[in-house]
Amino acid sequence: MFPLARILSLASRKCFVVTTFGMSVAGCALQPPYQAPALPIASTWHAERPHGGSTQALLGWWTSFDDPAVAELIGIAEANSPDLAKAIAQIKIARATLVSDSAALLPSVTGSAAASRSKQSAGTGNGAETLTSTSRSGELDASWEIDLFGKNRSSRDYAQAQLEASVDDWHDARVSLAAEVADDYVQYRGCKLLLQAYRNTGASQSQTLKLTRTAVLAGLSAESDGYLADASAASAAATATGQHVSCEELVKSLVAVTGADETIVRGIIDRASAPALPEPASFDVSSVPADLIRQRPDLASAERTLASYYAAIGEARAARFPSLSLSGSIGLSASNVSSQVSTWSFGPSLSIPIFDAGKKKAAVDNALASYDKQLASYQSSVRSAVKAVEQALIDLDGAARQSEDSKRSADQYQRYAKAKEQSWSAGLDTLLTLEDARRSAISAEVTLIAQRRNRIRYWIALYKALGGGWKAENNAAPQVAIPTSTSYLQLQGSIQ
Repeated sequence: MFPLARILSLASRKCFVVTTFGMSVAGCALQPPYQAPALPIASTWHAERPHGGSTQALLGWWTSFDDPAVAELIGIAEANSPDLAKAIAQIKIARATLVSDSAALLPSVTGSAAASRSKQSAGTGNGAETLTSTSRSGELDASWEIDLFGKNRSSRDYAQAQLEASVDDWHDARVSLAAEVADDYVQYRGCKLLLQAYRNTGASQSQTLKLTRTAVLAGLSAESDGYLADASAASAAATATGQHVSCEELVKSLVAVTGADETIVRGIIDRASAPALPEPASFDVSSVPADLIRQRPDLASAERTLASYYAAIGEARAARFPSLSLSGSIGLSASNVSSQVSTWSFGPSLSIPIFDAGKKKAAVDNALASYDKQLASYQSSVRSAVKAVEQALIDLDGAARQSEDSKRSADQYQRYAKAKEQSWSAGLDTLLTLEDARRSAISAEVTLIAQRRNRIRYWIALYKALGGGWKAENNAAPQVAIPTSTSYLQLQGSIQ
């Protein structure tokens, strides 16, 4: 048997020398450590904050709705979302890249072994002589690039920041998906309320048409009243049909975003026990604008991407300086016809850039410009995030102020329309006056339904603008468990 133990013993001695030498010459950074940029942000929100109701934490907010269909649809969507699956795959890619780039900081060792048996025949005076030999050889090769100027460390830091950004992107995809599903469902429930209002109006106008036709045939009303009643009934039917189409389109949207079979989706969204509109619990907006950078996963991702661009500058700068590598090998060979032969080699290799026509300097300039571009994009994203929260707060405050007035308007117009209908039936008012009263009543009711629907949508918009309850943790991204698209409850805590 070939003595591989001897090779390993010799290799361990050489590796100790290489390691000691490498530690003594490595570690010269070309730029200071990265620090997240300080951004000028207001110290408080200028819009009125929502109030009233019981407060609920953003994390798990969907379960606070009085309609379980909201959380159920979100759970199905998360389990089937291609966007989440793509984000998970990106995390795996980023993690593999980090492992690969981190390996460049350590020595690499390869080994090889071979054995062969040969036979040689030679003629002699007494006949043929046969010589059989067996040869064995083995070799260990080691190499290590000493990271004199931090090129490999910068490459590792780049991959680390990219991994953390990909985890933040997964959180952002979840927040966006949940908000989209909930918003579509709220729109669907509001659409059904509008459809019912239009159908009620259509039924009332159909009854008016019958009475008007009877009165026209009896000579008690002018033919023009018949035309008006017929036109009004047809218009109400067309409006109801158009509203039904809008509701069906929202069903298709829910089917697409959840990835579930349409019969399953319809079974969830059309439950008889479901409230007219899903009502969420209020949550307290106690954070300040500066907290958005920590609360919103998309901003956290943008900041981590900025950190990776900063690391790329260090990598490009280090590439302009000499690189030092250490390499060595140990080999043994033997056969049954010759004595054992051992060889070894060890030495440094220095690569010095002399002339590249400005290529490496251009790479540094490119990295600097890319960082500036990402910094501008990050600053723009922060401003947009603050604006989104402020607008959502204003919308919520406006909806709260409009609520009572819209309800009173709808109630009074409904009473007015009923009073005019009674007057018309008694012959005290014209059909034109009745139709005008009905149009006012349906318009006020549509406004009330839209206002109630939009108020819930503004809560959803505020949830998304605040980052959906996501909070960044201080543990290292390489230790983060890769999430799997299984179910909503499992996804709630997959990535800490």
